[in-house]
Parts: sequence; C-alpha cells; structure tokens
Amino acid sequence: MFMVVKKFQTKKSLGQHFLNNPVVPRWLCDAGEIKIKDVVLEIGPGTGALTQELLSRGAKVIAVEADPRAVTVLEEEFASELSTGQFRLHHTDVRRFDPTTLGLEDHRFKVVANIPYYLTGQLFRIFLAGDIQPLSLVFLVQKEVGKRATDGREKGGKESLLSLSIKVFGDPTYVKTVGKGHFSPAPKVDSAIVKVSNISRDKLNNLSPELFFELLHHGFGSKRKQLLGNLSKYHSRESLLEYFAEVGIDSTARAEDIPLETWVKLGECLQKKK
Repeated sequence: MFMVVKKFQTKKSLGQHFLNNPVVPRWLCDAGEIKIKDVVLEIGPGTGALTQELLSRGAKVIAVEADPRAVTVLEEEFASELSTGQFRLHHTDVRRFDPTTLGLEDHRFKVVANIPYYLTGQLFRIFLAGDIQPLSLVFLVQKEVGKRATDGREKGGKESLLSLSIKVFGDPTYVKTVGKGHFSPAPKVDSAIVKVSNISRDKLNNLSPELFFELLHHGFGSKRKQLLGNLSKYHSRESLLEYFAEVGIDSTARAEDIPLETWVKLGECLQKKK
C-alpha cells in the first residue's frame, strides 16, 4: 500500500516535486535492481514515497535531505526503521556533504533519487567523478535532459557535454518516460528515469580528470564554432592540427561530432605536451 504522509507546501527554491503515485518508486527501484541488504543513498527524499519502496525491498537506506520540514516528516513516518538502523537520515545539502563521512565504500552502494531538475548536472558530477563511486546510479530527471544524457553518436545523434561527462565514467540508459501527472505539484514537462551502470574510472587511467573536463568545456565553448576554433583559444593551432591528425579528428569537425574515445585520446596528447 502506498503510504500517505503529512504534506507541506513545496518550495520552488528547492525544486520540489513530490511523487504522488506508487508506481514511480517501483519503477525507480526496478531500474536500480534494489534487493535485500543493498546500501542505497537517496537524495532529497521529501515526504518519503521512494524511501518507503526502498525500505520495503529490504534495502538499507541512507538519505540526505536539505529541507527541515521534510526531515521532521521523515523522522515521524520512519521512526521504527530509524531505530533499527535500516534507515539513516542526514539533514544537510547534498552539494556540501562528504560521502566518506557516511561510511559509504567505493562501489559498495547504489544511488536512487528523484532529484531537483536544477541540480541534475551537478549531482551526476558529484557521484560519478567523486573519490567514492556508486555501483550504479538511477536518477529521475527532466525528460529532455535524460535524452541528452543518453543519446549520442551510436544512436545516430550528437554528443553533448552532459553525455560525454557521464559516458567517461559509465554506461547511461534511458529507462522510461514519467509523465508530469505523477508529481505534486506537476512540473511543466515530463520526466525520465535514467540509469548509469558499469561505473568506473578506467577510461581515465592515463588522463587527468581535471584536464579531460577542461578540454570538454573548452571544446563545447561555442556550439556554433568548429572544435579547432574553440580549442585554438587555449592551444596553438599548429599543435592542435598535429594532434587532430594523430587521433583522427577532421579539422572542420564540431565538438558534438567527436566520440568519447577520441576525446580521451586528444586529452592524452595534450597531457603529454604539458
């Protein structure tokens, strides 16, 4: 049975859209393949709709919640699980917390969350590029962002700064579209469940993550310009043409046309120069 909990007025500043249908938490948990004894980190549990489903599947849930009103509701509704230790609740902003302080171990936990739209890119970066990585990650995001995160050249589309930033650490999958009617208040657009699996740092074994992301940001600096023009602001054109030839990039290519593997090779060339 879907638990009915005490509600409170949502805050636009926190990007709050609470789930109002039990099917969505089930979809999220199915995507995360949540089972008994899994350690799950939940971001922004709000009134606890997803929390309830995670706990019902036997997972140990560690939740991070910034809104003190939500903390009060969660403490009341899950008092029993808090007392047994199956549920741990931390009143803090996810952008300022250190996963190591929660006892989380590298690749020994999963992340499942209905996140605020405005934090999507930042939260992907926090959990994929951090010192401690999850085994898998499932986010409920804006549909357009979900498409941009998972589409790419292998699907006949274009790469984006977001898709490449995720793919360098794992394999993103567009799981399911979630209609806006499943939220209260309803957002203006539909959402999507996105999963990132096979998370690791292996693709950056020979390249500094800082240099890789600097290269991406420079390369996508002006979408209308060719990659060579964007990067020439930071590196000599002569050297770039040499590296482009070495890794197989056409001099007229745009950033969105370059696959991840080639970006990594280009970064390694620039790293050797430094």
